[in-house]
Amino acid sequence: MSLATSYAVDPKRDGAGRKVIHPLVVRVTHWVNAVAMITMITSGWQIYNASPIFPFRFPDALTLGGWLGGAIQWHFAAMWVLMGNGLLYLGYGVLSRRFYRKLWPITWRGLIIDLSDALRGRLAHADLSKYNAVQKLLYGGVILAGILAVLSGLAIWKPVQLQVLTAVFGDFDTARIVHFLSMSAITAFLLVHVAMALIVPASLLAMFRGR
Repeated sequence: MSLATSYAVDPKRDGAGRKVIHPLVVRVTHWVNAVAMITMITSGWQIYNASPIFPFRFPDALTLGGWLGGAIQWHFAAMWVLMGNGLLYLGYGVLSRRFYRKLWPITWRGLIIDLSDALRGRLAHADLSKYNAVQKLLYGGVILAGILAVLSGLAIWKPVQLQVLTAVFGDFDTARIVHFLSMSAITAFLLVHVAMALIVPASLLAMFRGR
């Protein structure tokens, strides 16, 4: 591959001509999203405990806010950060075509092969600039879960003013279940994501340095 072709595939490089895996805007929005999402999850668990949907509660040690009012304040504060930062991340990903380059295409054959390799501990991570099929599915899925969590959260927050949005989910109670399941999917992703970062520390370093 010629240098010109390489730049066409990924035009972002540092001063030494080395490919930048994660541009600065991606790194900053990634870490802001991480803090905002963890804040929303832990405060959301406290809100859930005030009126459980299912027959279980989250341990108080894992919740944020101390009580319902405190948890709601943390939840709403993080909500605005997450929405603003998330829009910046999504806008950059779409306009720069980063999402297209990183997350597409996904084939059933590639997914089965990479999932099999991952379960056997044989999944290669030599080129951090390219996502395997499992990563593409997970990253694409968590973006969709995040969008669904925000929309269902808005439907719960303003069920009268946003009654059309609430009706899209069926009703208030259904929107609350969708919100809980979306946040649960994001939580599961975070656990897998952190585990993989610890297994492949170079990927964590790249999210700090970009290279």
